[in-house]
Formats: sequence, C-alpha cells, structure tokens
Amino acid sequence: IILPIANHTLHISCMRLFSSVVPHLRVVHGLSLEPVLSSSYAARHRAAHHLASPLKTGRFLCSASLSSPAPTRQRSMVASNESTSPKLDELRTLLSKAQDGEGVAAFIIPTEDAHMGEYPPDCDARRVFVTGFTGSAGTAVVTSDAALLWTDGRYFLQAESQLESGWTLMKHGTPGCPEIEDWLAENVPEGSAVGYDPWLHTVAAAEKLEAALTEGGRRLVPLSPNPVDQVWGRARPASPAAPVAPHALEWAGVAAAEKLADLRRAMAALRASALLVTALDEVAWLLNLRGGDVAHNPVFISYCLVTADAATLFVDGAKLGEAAGAALREAGVGVAAYGAVGDALAAAAAEARRTSTRVWLDPAKVNAALKRVALLALEHGDGETRASPRGKKRRASAGAAGNGAAAGDGGAVGESHPTPPHRVLLERPSPLAAAKGVKNAAELAGMVEAHLRDGVALVTFLAWLEAEVGAGRSLTEVEVDERLTALRAAQPGYRDTSFDTIAGAGPHGAIIHYRAEPATAARVGADTLLLLDSGGQYDCGTTDVTRTMHFGTPSEHQRRCFTRVLRGHIALDTAVYPEGTPGCALDALARAPLWQLGLNYRHGTGHGVGAALNVHEGPQSISGRWHITAGLARGMVCSNEPGYYEDGAFGIRIENLFVVTEAQTPFRFGGQEYLTAQPLTVVPIQKKMMVREEMTADEIAWVDAYHAKVLAALTPRLSGRELEWLKEATLPL
Repeated sequence: IILPIANHTLHISCMRLFSSVVPHLRVVHGLSLEPVLSSSYAARHRAAHHLASPLKTGRFLCSASLSSPAPTRQRSMVASNESTSPKLDELRTLLSKAQDGEGVAAFIIPTEDAHMGEYPPDCDARRVFVTGFTGSAGTAVVTSDAALLWTDGRYFLQAESQLESGWTLMKHGTPGCPEIEDWLAENVPEGSAVGYDPWLHTVAAAEKLEAALTEGGRRLVPLSPNPVDQVWGRARPASPAAPVAPHALEWAGVAAAEKLADLRRAMAALRASALLVTALDEVAWLLNLRGGDVAHNPVFISYCLVTADAATLFVDGAKLGEAAGAALREAGVGVAAYGAVGDALAAAAAEARRTSTRVWLDPAKVNAALKRVALLALEHGDGETRASPRGKKRRASAGAAGNGAAAGDGGAVGESHPTPPHRVLLERPSPLAAAKGVKNAAELAGMVEAHLRDGVALVTFLAWLEAEVGAGRSLTEVEVDERLTALRAAQPGYRDTSFDTIAGAGPHGAIIHYRAEPATAARVGADTLLLLDSGGQYDCGTTDVTRTMHFGTPSEHQRRCFTRVLRGHIALDTAVYPEGTPGCALDALARAPLWQLGLNYRHGTGHGVGAALNVHEGPQSISGRWHITAGLARGMVCSNEPGYYEDGAFGIRIENLFVVTEAQTPFRFGGQEYLTAQPLTVVPIQKKMMVREEMTADEIAWVDAYHAKVLAALTPRLSGRELEWLKEATLPL
C-alpha cells in the first residue's frame, strides 16, 4: 500500500487502520517497502525499527510522531527520528568486532558507575553520553538495528525531549512495555551473546540477567574495555579530584573508630573476616569524611575493606589533605591506591577460605567484577588472580559474577579442609545502610539546624519573589534558581545544593525532574503556577523541600488538585504505625485523596535522606515498590512528597522532610512501639491554593499547627520585610 502522507495526524490514522487489517506490515518513510511475513516479535520489531516513532498497539509497532495527538498513556514506546547519531554508528561497529571478532548481538549501558551511585561523576556518565538523556534513572540497550532506553514515569517527558536521533523510549512500568531481559529474549537470536561491563552492574542484577538469558539459550559476556569508553575517547572528562575533609564530630556524633568497632561486632556475629564497602555514602559515613567528587553529594570515589584487625581506604591519595590523613590515622585506617582494591579483596578471600571464615559482600551494591575477582582468588587458592578497577588482568570466564556464590555456612573455624569457594562469600545487605539510616542525636540536631537555615533562605526568597511578581516583573526559571541558590549560599555552613534545583513554571512543572536551561527557560509571572523543588547541603545536614505557588489567580481545577495533594501529605504526616512498617504499606495513604478523583502520580512518595550526605538514601522507601521491605525505624529521616502532574499544563508537589519519631499512644499492643512523623522542614505552604471546603477540620487544624511551628522556629532568625511576609503567610486558616 503506497500513500503520499502529508502530515503526522493522517499518518497515525492510516497506521491504525492498516494495523487492524494487515497484521504484519512494514512501513518505511521513503520509497522502499517490504512486507514482513514472520510472526515473531523479533522480526516485527526489526521491521518497525525504521519508523519515525514506534507506537506499540498490542504486539504491533506503528508510527507516531512525538508531536502527534496520540494519547501518551497508551504509548509504551516512543522513538526519536529515523536517523542515527555518529556515536551509535561507531558503537555498533565496535560491538560487531567485540570478542575477538565474534561480535555481540546487544550491549547494555546502565546509569551506574562501579559504586552503583544514583549520580555518577561526569567521567562515568556513559548512558548520558550515548543517549543524550540526563535523568538519574535509565538503562540503554543497543543492537545492530535498535537503540532503546528504559526509564520510569518521572522521566518520560524529559526523555522524549532529550533523546538523540535513533533512540526509542521504553516507558518502564506501563502496559505493553517489556522488561529488558524479556525484550532481549525475544529480539536477540538464540545462541548469540549479550555484552555488558561487569563493573557497572551489581552482583544481583548481573546474575538475574544471566539467568534469564541462559534460560533462552543466550550468553551474557563481559566486554573490556567498555566500548562506550572507546567511542568517548579523549573527549571523556577526567576523573574527579575534589579534596576530602573530616566531617566534624559535633555533627557526626560517633567517632569513626567506634563505628568500625560496631561494624566488626556485626561481622564477627556472622563469622565474616572481611567486609568490602563499595557505596560511596557508606564509606563517607563510616569514616566521618566528606568529599566532592559527585555533584551535590559530599562523597569521594573510594572503597573501604574492613577486616577483624585492619581497615584500608582505597582512594587517590592526592585528595587527602593533612586533616583527613590525621583523622584516618586516629581511627586506625590505612590508605592504599584506589586501583589496589582488587588485590586486597583477592587476598582477603584467600585468607577467609584458609581460615574457614567469610567475606561479606552486598549483592545489591557490589559490582559483578569484584565478586568475580574474589571467586577467581578462591578457585586458585592463593589470591594471585586479581583485577583492579577499570584495569582487569583477566576476562571472567563466566558471564556474570560466577556460579553458585550464595551465602552459606562456612564450616567451623579450625577445620582441616578449606571452605568451598562458593561458601566463602557471604552475600547479604550491608549493615552500614541501616546504621547510617537511623540518625543519632547529633545527626538529628544537625538536620534540625540545617532546616532552620534553609527556612530562612526560602522565606527570604519567597518574600522577594512575591514582591517582584507583584510589581509586574517576570523572571525566568533560571533567574529563580540563581536567586534561591545565592540566598542559600549566604547561610552559614553552606556547601552546595543537594540536587539540581527544579524550578518548573507552567507546563515545565509537569516534568517531574525538570532542569531549567537559559535557552528554553519559561517565565514566572502573575499567571503562572510554579513548582519549586530544591535543597541544600550544609556542614550539619541536608535539606529537600518542594513548594507549589501561584502569584496571581489559580484556576479552580489547580486549587482542587493542590488540595488533594495537600490532604495526602497530611495523611502521611499524621499516620501512626507499628515500628518496622515498610514504606510500601504507607504509600497509599498519600495517594488516596487523589485516587478518589481518579488521579495519581508516577513517582514514589518518600525516600530516605542522609545527614550531611546524599539527599537520596536507603534502606527505606515510601513507594509502591513492594520488594523494598525495609521497615521504618525511629531516627530515620524521610521525605513526604505526593504530587500531581498534567502534561503540557502544570505540576504540583508538596514536600517536607520528617524524622520518624515515637508516637504517644494509649496502648502498646504486644509491647510494640508505634511511630509517627515529626516535620523538619519549616517553610509555609501557600494558603490561597487550598480549597478549605474540601478539607476536614483535622486537616485545617494540621495546617494551622504546622504554620504556627514555622513562625515560632524562624521568627528569631528573621526581621523586616521577610518577617512581615512570614507572619502573613502563616496566619491561621
């Protein structure tokens, strides 16, 4: 069927008609047309790869423009234009020559670096480099005729606007979007190889992927060097070299030597003679050090190996100043080159086998390459088969991290025969995650102080912004960001923002993790709904706060949506629950008022927050992710941030941080402690956005009580226009 199609709307209409009549139809822009007779999904996908924008309807892919009126909710796949970038072309050439010329059918490019951080340093942002998409979550897959990016609902709009030519967006979590391993199983020929970089995948992720591929007769093979690095070449940024400094005991609360002693007690209870710490925030917390290698996160690129009688920090020694070096010596911590971690892990594994003890690795945080290093040392028995980060001496013979390396009993100490290799490795969550997640008294005091400083900056900013807009002036989103950052920087102990400020005016507010750029920034005026999500890193703590404001007359629909979001926020803030309740059991409380209108949001409701550390941390999560079972405990700091977003129109989010605290209940069934939230954030919530008629008396009382707390907390630190603005903003409903 050959038709001259003049516009995308007609194109979509034609394709929908044809797809119901001709189930295996190939549509190509231009003159080359070819029927596709195969019934396999793989063949159909290859046929559809040349489309300008695939729209998946059932199991048929038809074309849809990014600017077409097709409903977003029905599209699990959205593609950029037909052409491919030179980077993709070069990458595909390298993949075809990989494995000594055998080639690989696909290559997986995750977001993570070797430490599995949410935000890798620029030199390790491989997925960003190859796709153009800058969001913090996503995985890319490249084959000879497809380039796909999987990301979640927070980033659908951002990915659609940022993906370079030749890429298809896979809307993870939406109906019709397959998991990566399922897509590979259907689209990669049986018997072929799928390439990956084992330094960029956790043990758990690599083993899950390998199992899925092996079941279908495919192989997971490590590639070294990483072909993306080869494409990047000399343009790849240098490794970060920010200085490392001690974190004051005043705010840390517990000395590093005491933390190490606690860790060794946990290791001894499980007969672990060594534990490898790979998560950067865990290293920083354990040793009471802070750095600046990752934007907005005060961490430094490093590993730490802890044994029964020693601890070694693997780091670029040039980053350590005199104060950091002295702090490490006081804690009894040695220093070695960053690249020496493989040798040390291999030696620790060999020693553990000899002494019938175990090496503790967190499979959700340790990369697959390091586990393979340990297994090779165990297989050889002398610790001589080693590897160092990004400089592996031997390619792993198996695909992922090795076979059967499960946690198990290591045999009694003193046995005459060494423990089998697969039983030497103790694979379980790092004990540092829970220890770091529950803040001590000094850390909580620091978080309170950080939020008071942050409240001063926010109130000063909001008073200024309201005056500017009231005087008829409009500002760009970038100017909003710059002004707020400058006011934060004026606060004592300020170090950095805790993430890129999200200042989304009007339609930009619907882009959940939006970042304003000078060329495309919208203006904030009297007719604009502004979503402002921002935070600061201070010497004493970390903040994260979102407020949504209108400086003119908001629509009734906007006010109604705002009120529903606020009611969900209040429901979570006032909830009382048994100690150990997982966040997934609380998530629905914040969504229920929106659900009553048939509305929802595509992100979690809350995350853990570090104390002068990463703004996102675990182990807890308040979301619909039921596999995260870590319970809430007294002393944890979490966010409470329900929202609502209308694509192309506006976004609403209300976020406070809170500390989990003991609830005063008349009974304690079974002797169990009950918990509730105590807000840390002290910033007014705009009252004119609230529809009081839709709020209960208890909800109105909550708003008044919260605003009274904000006024009392900030009055001693404000004066003049800012104090008068605060008094007006916190008047009772």
